[in-house]
Amino acid sequence: MVKSLWLSLLLTVLGVVVQTPISVLLGVWAAGRQRNRAVLSAIYFVPLLLSITAVSVLWRAVLDPNFGVPSQAKWLFGDGNLFGTQAGALGVLVFVSTWQFTPLHTLIYQGAARAVPGVLYEAARIDGAGTVRQFFHITLPQLRNTVVTSMILMVVGGLTTFDTVLILTQGGPGTDSTNTAYYMYQKAFKSFDFGSASAIALLLVLVATLVSLVMVRLTGYDRMRSTMEGV
Repeated sequence: MVKSLWLSLLLTVLGVVVQTPISVLLGVWAAGRQRNRAVLSAIYFVPLLLSITAVSVLWRAVLDPNFGVPSQAKWLFGDGNLFGTQAGALGVLVFVSTWQFTPLHTLIYQGAARAVPGVLYEAARIDGAGTVRQFFHITLPQLRNTVVTSMILMVVGGLTTFDTVLILTQGGPGTDSTNTAYYMYQKAFKSFDFGSASAIALLLVLVATLVSLVMVRLTGYDRMRSTMEGV
């Protein structure tokens, strides 16, 4: 139980650390007026249209150690069995979750970036600020509330991840990728210990709620009163 909870927290932290910078950068880029931006954004958002199960089955086939990509590129993947080690299994889970859910958070950041007043950028350009300085001194501060909201969604999603674990790793190798949600499934539908499974479900709710409240308090999100992002 303790190990499964630790793995859930680890997967959640890895997901937040990987997805947040990618989502912010892509969201800000998608909010611009670059050539072919609309077409590229539409293609990038395709994973959002697929179910978690379909995505997991797809990547399970692509990464299969017998006939998938790793078996044809052993110079890069070693023996080709990414599911044979804990690091490989967790890496696959984080990668697949990032591939599917980063577009959702990108969409959130895209909407927030478009809401940033253009007059701020005009004033910055007059003062001689370049694109990088504008990003760090205007865009990011204006996206502060959005970052907190997105991260809370990532935390809740990470702690309750089940489908990808069930289809991709089945908690393996051994129990090295058995997170709390999958452990709850095993207790309920394999051991038929519904009492313990219910207790685990309640624990998940409490942990997700506690982590979300801590994030809100530490980031100062609850003290923001302005109607403008990050002001």
